[in-house]
Amino acid sequence: MVYGLVMTLRNALYDRGILKAWQSPIPVVSVGNITTGGTGKTPLVDWIVKFYHASGIKPAIISRGYGRKTKGVQLVSDGRNILLGSRDAGDETVMLATRNPGVIVIVAEKRKEGVQFLMREFADRLPDVIVLDDAFQHRKIARDLEIVVVNSAEPLAGAAMLPEGRLREPLLGLERSDLIILGKITDEKNATAMLATLRKTGKPVLRSKIRPGKLVKVGKSGDAPEAGTMVKNVRALAFAGIGSPGGFMQSLRQAGIDVVASRFFRDHEPYTEASVQTIVAESARQLLVPVTTEKDWFRIKDDPRLAELLVSAGCRYLAIEPEFPDGTETLEKRLLSIL
Repeated sequence: MVYGLVMTLRNALYDRGILKAWQSPIPVVSVGNITTGGTGKTPLVDWIVKFYHASGIKPAIISRGYGRKTKGVQLVSDGRNILLGSRDAGDETVMLATRNPGVIVIVAEKRKEGVQFLMREFADRLPDVIVLDDAFQHRKIARDLEIVVVNSAEPLAGAAMLPEGRLREPLLGLERSDLIILGKITDEKNATAMLATLRKTGKPVLRSKIRPGKLVKVGKSGDAPEAGTMVKNVRALAFAGIGSPGGFMQSLRQAGIDVVASRFFRDHEPYTEASVQTIVAESARQLLVPVTTEKDWFRIKDDPRLAELLVSAGCRYLAIEPEFPDGTETLEKRLLSIL
């Protein structure tokens, strides 16, 4: 109750202009969520960056860098080289930088300072648009397009605020979004009910599903992974440290992978030598292939000892990307309209 009251008061102060949001000279797209845990936000950021890039528009990414050991503004990628690993930049941020070569990527708790750093250090090649990753509750910087991703498997009716539940702020906050995306849809009946609830906000709502991509064989720490085609009927031990492991399991099954065993950890929980050795030993004992998420691999590969254990065990990760059953036209128009 206390947390909810504080967030409500804070939002009211911004809404009434008592607290001011700084306006970036470069257009800003924010992608965030209203609950903790996996919503499909990072794959959407990746999709948006790739869309802009394919449209001849230069994007940059600024993220908080959740789970990193560093503080302040850090340059993750200068658009030519990746300069930091997941320990210093956060696993999701390094994954985005790796998947989008040529894009400047910065981590900063205070996004305003991240934009100012970008404008100062890259004045000779400024981007056309900035994509803020995980910034719905970060209201100190204004945004030209506010996108909120809601997990279709996360019940909103009766949901509790942090720390009791998973809500980051009261549901009333959805009304300040420009576009809501109902992500990770696996149950159409449940999704229909949630769509009806979300449309009461008066905001456009798009449906999104996660499409499994290639099963990628990991390489030695520091090397590029070896991409392979989708392998059907792989007998796997699935492991991950993510907020919503159910979605990962669904994607594995959808890809035709036979999940015989699984081992899950808390979201962003650091892997230890003991935990990785347990995964490798159990995989070997049952003649299974260890399979994880792309985000988890980027977290693990920073430690050469852990990476070597999984490379030797033939570990793979499953690449994913979002798809929009209602079509992408609405999203693309909104992304282009702010430029």
